[in-house]
Amino acid sequence: MARRQPPWRRTALALLLALTIGLAALQPHPLAAATAAAEPPAPVDPSNAGSFRLGTVRILGVPIITVASPAVGSGGDTGPEAAERARVIEGNLSQLYEPRNPCTAGERLGEALLDHLSVEGTQAACDPNHLGLQGPPEELRVVLLGEPGGVRRLAALLPGRASPFPLLTVTEQDALFNGLPADRLAERWRGLLERRLRSARRVFGEEQINQRLQTSLISLAGLTLLMAVVVGLWHLSHRLLPRLQQRCEERSGRLDPLLLRLTQLCSRLLAVLVVLLGVAMGAVLLLVWPGQIPAAIDVLLQPLVVLMKALVLLALAAVLRGLVGLLLAQWASHPAVRSDHRARRRQRYLSLLRVLRRLVNLACVLLFAIWTVLGIPVLRDLSSNAVLASGAVLGALALVFQGLLRDFVAGLVLLLDDRYAIGDWVEITGRSGEVVDVGVLSTELRGTDQRVVVVPNSQCEQVVNHTKLRSGAEVSLLLPRTLTDLPGAIGRIREELAAFGADPRWAAVLLEPPRLLGIEAMTETDLQVKALLITQAGQHGEARRALLGQLVERLQGWPERPHQPYPHNRPHHSDDPSGSGF
Repeated sequence: MARRQPPWRRTALALLLALTIGLAALQPHPLAAATAAAEPPAPVDPSNAGSFRLGTVRILGVPIITVASPAVGSGGDTGPEAAERARVIEGNLSQLYEPRNPCTAGERLGEALLDHLSVEGTQAACDPNHLGLQGPPEELRVVLLGEPGGVRRLAALLPGRASPFPLLTVTEQDALFNGLPADRLAERWRGLLERRLRSARRVFGEEQINQRLQTSLISLAGLTLLMAVVVGLWHLSHRLLPRLQQRCEERSGRLDPLLLRLTQLCSRLLAVLVVLLGVAMGAVLLLVWPGQIPAAIDVLLQPLVVLMKALVLLALAAVLRGLVGLLLAQWASHPAVRSDHRARRRQRYLSLLRVLRRLVNLACVLLFAIWTVLGIPVLRDLSSNAVLASGAVLGALALVFQGLLRDFVAGLVLLLDDRYAIGDWVEITGRSGEVVDVGVLSTELRGTDQRVVVVPNSQCEQVVNHTKLRSGAEVSLLLPRTLTDLPGAIGRIREELAAFGADPRWAAVLLEPPRLLGIEAMTETDLQVKALLITQAGQHGEARRALLGQLVERLQGWPERPHQPYPHNRPHHSDDPSGSGF
């Protein structure tokens, strides 16, 4: 027989398998790679507008123009896709305002050393302006070049270059999409690009960088000081809360509870303010680097967007909780329910209401997390391979946490199957106690010693419920075998049972009159006599104790007994507060 692998090894194998599947999903298939090599590259996240595919060209992260290409199936040589064109045009435009060094730090140091030792006076290849594309903003000009065949090309004239630097070509699809003749569209783009490129050069200028850096440092200093004040107030509010709670417990005035609520509200608002100040500090840091204004604005707006999503889901959760409560209330008060089942239906209503509201809250929290994650641009634009890889990871997590999933499903089955509800006295896997909470993963029992036992729902396969719809208790008495008048003793017990059933204090509790079962067992010295009580749910313990007391009092002084009869309950469990003997 094969030896069973330990759980940790199975978990490790499952994780390794999921990671292997994820890496395989990220690697392109050989056939797909060959097909991709034979076909033109597919666009990255293109926008489709009717008959056109669109691509947005940005300068410093801000959209400036939109280029177009024909949709798939137009036929003929359609040229590159709009998204690919937009990326190429953005690269050309960024060369004119963003200084870029083509060499690494080591290459720059090596070239400087070589130039100083052997080839002095030559232009360094690692110079950021080795192509002659940088310079003052006023020297940059964008011109329209006419080429044979009616092609309209926009290029940049720079003092450091003998020939114009090509930027983009205005196509017929661009003219059709923008609704302008090609000549007018080219002239419009020329003026727009020239103004925005000059402005971008000023943004990357040393004077503006120093000014932004100075402004950002001053703003960060002010935000840091404000953050320190808010954190201090937050800490103070946390220190005041225990004192105010103690004052509310000691006094019964109206001012103290109001002050406690105001302090709690201020503490929560200060916590939110701390988060907002942290986000604002991050946005200020982004503003230091040129071209990050849209990113900084997105960072500043992100808390507001998240807050709006949270408010929407809070409203949705409130509506769903109210709807669940209304439906369960109608179910609990249905007129077709029998009178002896109404108390049980009310008990189930309380348990179902608590669990279903928790499920609604959990679903809204998960929806909020997914909605927030999908709002992040980097995660929203993931490819299909990344989605497959994430699915493999989720599958591995499902294998790792299969115990929690099993408890969750078992909890739903327990609720729908009505095995127990809050307030029942049950026995589960040898543990007994009152059900104080029924969750989606576990059940809490409180024993007679007031200790709480948490039982996973997957272990609640065999349940003994002592208080479902009704309760019962066996009352046992031991009488000596040497008793001379056994029929008289049995008659007294029967009379006491009848008197107990007719007692107005217990008539409303008893569902049936107490029944004498007779002699159930016999030992060398005693005879065991049993009686049965059937009461309303949860009332059997008190009724049993009262009946035992009356029977002991009635049998006191019975003649010719060698020893005092005493009540005995079989079997006996010390953790059963009802004394029912179960």
